[in-house]
Amino acid sequence: MSEYDELCLEVFLKKQRQLFPENVAETPEEAEDFLDMCMASVCKNIREVRDCFDEYGADLAGMTKDDLEHAQEVFPLPDGRYLVVLA
Repeated sequence: MSEYDELCLEVFLKKQRQLFPENVAETPEEAEDFLDMCMASVCKNIREVRDCFDEYGADLAGMTKDDLEHAQEVFPLPDGRYLVVLA
């Protein structure tokens, strides 16, 4: 089973242009393939988002919780989780 449920795929399809200049996926299947390829992460809270950025080697010095929530790589999900696409 995929890490990316229907909600993740729906949000990514709707908001993918916040990160990319043009759509990278048109269908849920394409979105799932793209997210798999990018090794995107689904985080249950903002602490996990910070950990994800840390693992990627991003410099988070001075970034607040609000900064992280509004980073272009972070897609907040309606259920409180976050999809993080560090492509």
